[in-house]
Amino acid sequence: MTPFDWKDVYAAVWRSNPGRLRPILQIDPVALADLLGIEEHISRLKKNTERFLAGQGANNALLWGARGTGKSSLIKAIFNHYRQAGLRLIEVDRDDLIQLAEIVDAIRDQDYRFIVFCDDLSFDAEERHYKALKHVLEGSVELPPRNVLIYATSNRRHLVPDYHHDNLAARQVNGEIHPGESVEEKIALADRFGLCLSFYPVPQPTYLGMIDRLFADFSGDRRRLHILANRFAIERGSRSGRVAKQFYNQYDPADLADVSLDTEQ
Repeated sequence: MTPFDWKDVYAAVWRSNPGRLRPILQIDPVALADLLGIEEHISRLKKNTERFLAGQGANNALLWGARGTGKSSLIKAIFNHYRQAGLRLIEVDRDDLIQLAEIVDAIRDQDYRFIVFCDDLSFDAEERHYKALKHVLEGSVELPPRNVLIYATSNRRHLVPDYHHDNLAARQVNGEIHPGESVEEKIALADRFGLCLSFYPVPQPTYLGMIDRLFADFSGDRRRLHILANRFAIERGSRSGRVAKQFYNQYDPADLADVSLDTEQ
């Protein structure tokens, strides 16, 4: 399954067809210094990863919340920060989690520490292959390997959708509310992530700070640049690092001529 040496390969992606790990040769170079407005998240995930690399107790991590707020970028930046210290990363698509146990078996005896990265993790109500993830998170008869952690991102806190009818099965026992079995099962999956970091849309000052970081060499009128960036965010319906990068990618200096400082704040 791994026809390569992890000494020379820092990251790989699982390909279900033909059922093997493929080395990633062009790694996204995002760095921790590129991420703004999530300093507390960076600190907590760094501490968890450093404990993991030191062979101490560390938690699987779930980064959940609003789209485009840096969840995936943070995991990739953490990997880039520590890969020279022996950290390796394997990206596994949600639909391939049914093969997660096989993937983990192939690396459990390696001398490196592995982050299994699951991006945009969520499940439909009728799906059941998320149980393969549960077994790797906490083990079954066999303990989970000490050299593997799961770092996942999701827009959902509980990963599986909650419906009103699920709560109808709740019951009261001795004054305490006990959720129904379906709710318990959905909550149980997220509870297996010992570290949960929540992400929210960024405030305008942070967003403009991202713009200034991207346009570090900009020599024009920054007030007009900020107005254009705010217009773009309004059109996109959110402010985030992703939106800031999208504005940077499509920026045209000619657009500054359309900005009037007399009519916009």
